Amino acid sequence: MTFRAQWQLFYRDKWLFSCLTWVPILLALSIWAIFFHGTARDLPIGVVDLSHSQLSRTISRQLDASATLAVNDNYSDVSQAKNALISGDIYAYVVIPGQFDRDIYRGQSPQISAFYNSQYILVGKLVSSAIISAVGTANAQIEVLGSLSDGNTTTQSAVGRALTIRTQITPLFNKNTNYTQFLVSAIIPALWQIFIVAGTILIITANAANKGAAAGSTRLSVGQVMTTLSFYIPLFLLQGALFLLWFYVGFDWPMNGSFVALLFAQFVTCIACMIMGAFFYFLTHDAARAISVAGAFTAPSFAFMGITFPVTDMNTAALIWRSLLPISHYIEVQVSQVSYGVSWIVALTQLLPMLGYLLPLFLTYLLITKRRNSSELAV
Repeated sequence: MTFRAQWQLFYRDKWLFSCLTWVPILLALSIWAIFFHGTARDLPIGVVDLSHSQLSRTISRQLDASATLAVNDNYSDVSQAKNALISGDIYAYVVIPGQFDRDIYRGQSPQISAFYNSQYILVGKLVSSAIISAVGTANAQIEVLGSLSDGNTTTQSAVGRALTIRTQITPLFNKNTNYTQFLVSAIIPALWQIFIVAGTILIITANAANKGAAAGSTRLSVGQVMTTLSFYIPLFLLQGALFLLWFYVGFDWPMNGSFVALLFAQFVTCIACMIMGAFFYFLTHDAARAISVAGAFTAPSFAFMGITFPVTDMNTAALIWRSLLPISHYIEVQVSQVSYGVSWIVALTQLLPMLGYLLPLFLTYLLITKRRNSSELAV
């Protein structure tokens, strides 16, 4: 089929046209719109102040002063705060015990309790860290004031007693802890993989239907399938190149490696995804079933990438599934190029597992050949 004929077929098939043009763009923009703030700020929490003292109000102000937290409500008892947490009005609540100031003045150690919803893993981690930091800062201030009130000490000495060991924690590669950079740069490639696999199935389906009725898929030869799919490789690669330009030129995110290495990795990933799409189609010879299998195969892509959950903590089943996903191998190249600026040799080494897709390629060849031969014998 010529390029002109393929273009006409592509333009006539609205599902195929949508899947490969405006739908990926719309979804990518939607993902960006969700995370475009970059950092989580002013997460609502509540305070149960059972002391109503100057020191307890200092703790509450310290919590509210945190960029991550916002004290939206003050509750008179724990049950009200618990109900607000369950209903989703707040992400956490802090309980300041009664006689809080008295215990401090007596040199005792009153306990401030914090409860947060750990089902929201990311939010829970942010809230927990912010509360610990805010309470720690307030505690240090109280320690300094206590030391100064005893006399015979300087401010620097009092600070040294309150903070015996000081720590400096410097984040690398994402210094501003930008969650847009962290999440979107992984979610978009995961979606890209889904569209390539699903798009490949729709491409073969449209061409099979163009051959005529239900028997169309049996009339496709290996050469025809390869030629047909080759028309769409530039389109998929254009999508990949566009999101790289969007991230590292449009947003000006740090880029320490080579765009050429990333584009080569995208090319290999694109071929692997198209192999899997063709394999699913010729395994089922039914577009709906093939799309269902492809959806089940690619849906966990983001979870298994190793971006939000460490690969070292995955069990055997998760590691096997991860190794089957083309995008898992690509994302290793992307991270190593963008963050670490590794050499070409390392990038090529990370792509070596892609050779495993020669097996489904060979199986697809057998499925096409067997089906075509069976069709010819039936005729």
